Amino acid sequence: MDRRSFIKKTGAVGAGAAAATALAAPAIAQSMPKITWRCTSGFPKVLDTIYGAAEVFAEAVKEATDGNFNIQVFAAGEIVGMPEALDAVSNATVEMSHTCSYYYWGKDEAFGIGTGIPFGLNARMTNGWMYEGGGIDLLNKFYQGYNTIAFPAGNTGAQMGGWFRKEINTVEDLQGLKFRIGGFGGRIIEKLGVVPQGLPGGDIYPALEKGTIDGAEFVGPYDDAKLGFNKVAPYYYYPGWWEGGVCVHNFINLDKWNELPASYQRIVKDASAMANNVMMARYDTRNPKTLKELAASGTQLRPYSQAILEACFDAATETYAEISAANPNFKELHDSYMAYRRDGYLWFQLTEYNFDTFQMLQQRAGKL
Repeated sequence: MDRRSFIKKTGAVGAGAAAATALAAPAIAQSMPKITWRCTSGFPKVLDTIYGAAEVFAEAVKEATDGNFNIQVFAAGEIVGMPEALDAVSNATVEMSHTCSYYYWGKDEAFGIGTGIPFGLNARMTNGWMYEGGGIDLLNKFYQGYNTIAFPAGNTGAQMGGWFRKEINTVEDLQGLKFRIGGFGGRIIEKLGVVPQGLPGGDIYPALEKGTIDGAEFVGPYDDAKLGFNKVAPYYYYPGWWEGGVCVHNFINLDKWNELPASYQRIVKDASAMANNVMMARYDTRNPKTLKELAASGTQLRPYSQAILEACFDAATETYAEISAANPNFKELHDSYMAYRRDGYLWFQLTEYNFDTFQMLQQRAGKL
């Protein structure tokens, strides 16, 4: 080949490649813009499992965007407190919050369903309803009224039923009991004579120690031990019937969400789902070890009696009917959620329940 012809041809190819690069660079820049958001957590840093899920999410977003989309996570109180987080997202004081929907059920009872309501879905069913049962879409239809959009970003699984200074054996023992309880559970248990106490996590220990309250629920062994409840209340009850599969959400300002490139929106959804799985895995790994440590140190585990559970279940059913009759937002979500519960437990009683029960019997027999 003629040398001059070769240079011309390769030069043309080079020029074409350079032109392609010049055209591609702005497109890439546009699709991966530099963005910094602030995320206010609903939790303190000491609760590294539930707070840490927001950090898992933020790191995944950063890695997936080559560092172009940075989300700074702040503990509750560093920008706004937990009670103000939803309003802060709605009015764009911050771009997003990692928190529980049910903290805001005082605005509208429908917020309770986003996290999970008493005697509702377990963690597996919650994910099923959210991702495949239409739950995310129904919730976002409701959240849109608060200028937010939200995605599941954590689950604690079934929680424990709380710490008490004395044993709770009968429904009558609940009368006049001052019990710290969050979310919807307080409204249910109030029907049985309990006096619900709304206290943030940091105020629970001194209230139990001084006897200002008789009992308190929070999350489960790993988180509860960090806050030292076992030192001031000897009886640890189960199950937390008001929190069978607690879902934590990433709430995002709707206008900020709509400004994101489609690729970033996809990354936020995927990173939220990752955080959802990681939180559950961490609790399932850390709670058993901590529970054994608590038992070894003198904590006395107690089950709620069947009579107490049934009375609370009936009170919950009655409450949902009352709210549904007055609140169409709640009713639409509740009907979908409970339809999923009916089918979910039909399936689980054949599979998960029987398998788990057999395995637990083997454990009790010392074979596991």
